[in-house]
Amino acid sequence: MVNEAELRDRKDDPVDFYCADGTGIAKGTLLKLSDARVVSAADSEGCVCAGIAAREKVANDGRTRIAVYQQGIFDMVASGAIAVGSKLIAAGTNNQVKAGNAQSGAAVIGYALETATDGERIQVRLML
Repeated sequence: MVNEAELRDRKDDPVDFYCADGTGIAKGTLLKLSDARVVSAADSEGCVCAGIAAREKVANDGRTRIAVYQQGIFDMVASGAIAVGSKLIAAGTNNQVKAGNAQSGAAVIGYALETATDGERIQVRLML
């Protein structure tokens, strides 16, 4: 997958969420919450995020559950400039994150652990 979030330091066990059987989700995909514990790939800026896919979900494989990380340190790709300590949100494209300091609540996925320029891979503290 392009811009896969890579686990650096696991802080907790993954949590099971539900997804459609016909949905394919790559490991390391930032996921949005669409209903009660139902997820799909984060495809809109500032969406309510559920976490990061801990394993691949193959489309039409008969499974409707996927393990999701909600805590940890991940390497992720920046969309735009990000300052260390910035709140981060889903950028909505290419599995990237962007600064969202004006955002609050469920749109915030965590914090930048380093400064980044557009397209740079940085360490992110995922805190959902």
